[in-house]
Amino acid sequence: MEFVRIILLPFSLIYWFVTSLRNLLFNLHMLKQSTFEIPLIVVGNLSVGGTGKTPHVEYLIRLLQPGFVVATLSRGYGRQTKGYRLAGENDGTEEIGDEPMQYFRKFPKITIAVDESRRNGIHQLLKLQPPPDIILLDDAFQHRWVKPGFSLLLTDYHHLYADDYLLPAGRLREPRSGAHRANMIIVTKTPRVLSPFVRRDIIQRLKPCACQQILFSYINYGDWVLFGNGNGRNPLQKRVNTILMITGIANPFPLEENLRNSCEELVTMSFADHHSYDEKDMENISIVFENIMSRNKLIITTEKDAMRLINPRYKAWIDKMPWYYIPMEIAFHGSDKELFTKNVLHYVTKNSGDSSLHQGKN
Repeated sequence: MEFVRIILLPFSLIYWFVTSLRNLLFNLHMLKQSTFEIPLIVVGNLSVGGTGKTPHVEYLIRLLQPGFVVATLSRGYGRQTKGYRLAGENDGTEEIGDEPMQYFRKFPKITIAVDESRRNGIHQLLKLQPPPDIILLDDAFQHRWVKPGFSLLLTDYHHLYADDYLLPAGRLREPRSGAHRANMIIVTKTPRVLSPFVRRDIIQRLKPCACQQILFSYINYGDWVLFGNGNGRNPLQKRVNTILMITGIANPFPLEENLRNSCEELVTMSFADHHSYDEKDMENISIVFENIMSRNKLIITTEKDAMRLINPRYKAWIDKMPWYYIPMEIAFHGSDKELFTKNVLHYVTKNSGDSSLHQGKN
């Protein structure tokens, strides 16, 4: 692996030059950002996927929804549509992407939109009646054509950006110095018990600016949720003989670690992040499942994968096997929850006004 990385480092140098030049042009205002008179919160990362953006966006929705009109705006990765689109009852992942579909199913009272151009998407959202009080920009840390008011940068506890390299030698989308744009850095997917010494070591490795706060979050997994009819079976229990784990996410390790405590045998089938399942995949999954020599067995996938699998084309495969997804939420360590809530609500309340006056400035 190290040999391959060494071979790719010259290409990473080229990538560094291009991304650094782009950031410099924005910093010098030679490339112009749009500002909006509405609270804009960005949730993003420096690396390619796998840091837990979706549950953190959901955490923000739960925090803000009781007091504000909330909208989320995503690129809609993996969708087959283009341009601005509001999520509707007849939409699936092919129309809006998997993460927006997950938000739409879980939070019916908020507005879910997708657009490759976040700037255009914000303009369109502000034309709605009533317009949103707050827009959450999902995975938009590198989308610098819009100037956010508050930026949350996530980094995986197991793959800190401080230890990573630029593409293609590593997984970073831009140089580590880009982290300085964040208001708050969240180290995600930490152990449930986090030593103060480990915490202090990570902060030293990330080298935050004086104005930046570093918080630590971990994953809480919920009860398994059956989708499809499970072939008449309902083996919902926290201990089974065999689990077939199906994932199309960047980092399945935390889920794998969790499920090993719930079965005697864990069989895994991993696909690429945002993988679009097809009939051949479903047939292969069916063969693997049927070949598992256990009567007490089931299939578990992620909630995000389930959004792609709940599709009429796959109904026959889903219905003949016991498919479950496992929801997840994030929680903060110790006083980090209070600190997160205080800072986010302070920003939002300070920058909220009459939504009818919200207009983009180019």
